[in-house]
Amino acid sequence: MTSKTLPPTIALLGRASLALPVLGLLFGCDEVVSQIAGEPDEEPPAEIYQIAGVERRDITVAVEAAGIIEPVTTVEVKSKASGEILSLPVDTGDHVDAGALLANIDPRVLDNSLQQAQANLDVAKARLANSSSQLERIDELYQKKSLSKSDWETAALDYAQANSEVVRGQIQVENATIGLDDTNVVSPITGTVIERFVEQGQVISSPMGDVGGGTLLLRMADLSTVQVRMLVDEIDIGKVRPGSNAAVNVAAFPNRPFQGEVVKVEPQAVAQQNVTMFPVLIDLDNREGLLKPGMNAEVELLVARRIDVPTIPNAALRTEEDIFVAGAVLGLEPDDVRDMLAAAPRPPGTPTGEGRGEGPPPDARQQMRAIMMKMRNGEALTEEEQKLADEMRKRMASRGGAGGFGRGGPGAGRGRGEGGGRRTSAVDSQFGGDYLVFALRDGAPTALRIRTGVTDLDRTEVNFGLNEDDQVLILPSAFLVRAQESFQQRVRRWNSIPGLSRDSGGKG
Repeated sequence: MTSKTLPPTIALLGRASLALPVLGLLFGCDEVVSQIAGEPDEEPPAEIYQIAGVERRDITVAVEAAGIIEPVTTVEVKSKASGEILSLPVDTGDHVDAGALLANIDPRVLDNSLQQAQANLDVAKARLANSSSQLERIDELYQKKSLSKSDWETAALDYAQANSEVVRGQIQVENATIGLDDTNVVSPITGTVIERFVEQGQVISSPMGDVGGGTLLLRMADLSTVQVRMLVDEIDIGKVRPGSNAAVNVAAFPNRPFQGEVVKVEPQAVAQQNVTMFPVLIDLDNREGLLKPGMNAEVELLVARRIDVPTIPNAALRTEEDIFVAGAVLGLEPDDVRDMLAAAPRPPGTPTGEGRGEGPPPDARQQMRAIMMKMRNGEALTEEEQKLADEMRKRMASRGGAGGFGRGGPGAGRGRGEGGGRRTSAVDSQFGGDYLVFALRDGAPTALRIRTGVTDLDRTEVNFGLNEDDQVLILPSAFLVRAQESFQQRVRRWNSIPGLSRDSGGKG
């Protein structure tokens, strides 16, 4: 990329009041530059531009949002046994395997219950043996017609009840054995202890008999895989699909992005400061254990990628509003620029009547030149002149000051305008539009119409209007600078909402 030196004319323009460039953009910009610089109209201005070629590059577009690192699997550990904690061999941060001992509860009460249940079972078994023998004798006598049927039925009932007591005793012994085993609390998963809520010697209650849910001992998580929960604006959620790649950055490792994948887009929206957002879950491999639950994360979610496509710098893009300003800097008359655009091929689907920047009538231009000369010389404006200057500022704000570069271009922002219009996506602004550029054709600057593709806010994909051997001109543009500043202010304002897309407002 080559550049030309800025002449004193531009330095003078930079020191002029804010109203001067605004008025210059509206009224006869080529003549205004000459008037402010104090040069005669017939003397062409010096060349002040940079030359950049069409280069093949890779371009990616991402939705940016904030999120929180959280475990994929989290388990709350409670004890089925009540009593005093005799030992608690684990602490937060400890990695334990499934089945490892986490806590030991006083087993004395449950051990006594087991012994009592075993004694009851022994009695029931003895009673069953007695009933069985009694039933055999009665059955023999009944077969010989020595006893009545009612005596036989009574003996059979006693045997059934004795058998039932044995079964009940076996169940009690089994339950008491399970309860005694529950005094040793073991890890349900292989993972890391992330929170501990009790200490050794504390008396806890079991959730099995406590209507309050029992005492929470520990919280564990499998941190080999973690996830980021990010909130994406409803405007951008349609671009997010499960399986999309994402780069996650955390403050602890600023130079090491972690690669992840979208696994789920939650169906239920949430509201953040009156903005509708959808949770998006991204899985990350964390076998190294670097990512911790609760870390703040900055996520770049890839939504578009172009490989080896022709690109130009964003700063070379011109709009209908500022093409005549750029032409004036190059020493071209407005009629020359209009003739170039009329002869330039139009992108498919472009209306033939499209075009702005015709400028005000000659009488208004003369009035504005006189106002600018007064302002440059420090003279006071009359009431009528001040009113005309204020009107021109309002007109300029309504035409370009809202922050747009053009139709869908890299200055479109999100948020409702002053008139309450529909919100637009900052990411949508990175998917191209129709623009104008100045390119060198036969060694002379020529205005051309182009259609762009995606942009990374530094370079823009070109789909129509330029050849790969073309060279474009990068020129000063007060309109584009104001548009970028307005867009950046809007982005900073919306960045206060967690999870909102945060594409920067252009680098060129």
